[in-house]
Amino acid sequence: MSIGVPVAVKEYAMFTAVDHIGLVVADLDAAIDFYRTAFDITEWERIELPERHAAIGVARFGDVLIELIAPTSDQASFARFLREKGPGMHHIAYRVDDINAALATLQARGIPLIDREPRPGIHDTLVAFVHPKAGGQGVLVELVQHRSHHA
Repeated sequence: MSIGVPVAVKEYAMFTAVDHIGLVVADLDAAIDFYRTAFDITEWERIELPERHAAIGVARFGDVLIELIAPTSDQASFARFLREKGPGMHHIAYRVDDINAALATLQARGIPLIDREPRPGIHDTLVAFVHPKAGGQGVLVELVQHRSHHA
């Protein structure tokens, strides 16, 4: 395959779109200010997640959401990520029409999962995570189903 040649997506592909990209940052306000100043992304929603010891800033551009995640205590899983790897890409989230079917398919294929059942996400979604060691890519994959598509 040469660079620049589009690859056809099969109609039965599990993913329907990239939903969002999650980046772990040390300072949420500074990260939001950077995106405002550097890239003119000015519309941000701030969401506090005390049960996960995190605060996130989200902004949509086009069909993709960018999620800036800052740990608010050392108890956050994101704090460990920040200590071990520094700020950077934490996960990529792909939209699926039926998260339960996607999880069942992945389980049947022997793909290591963090979540065997979906859990509530932000913006009225259901989410589940594929283990970052799956596929040898080292990137955490999140599956996202918007509840308006929930059967």
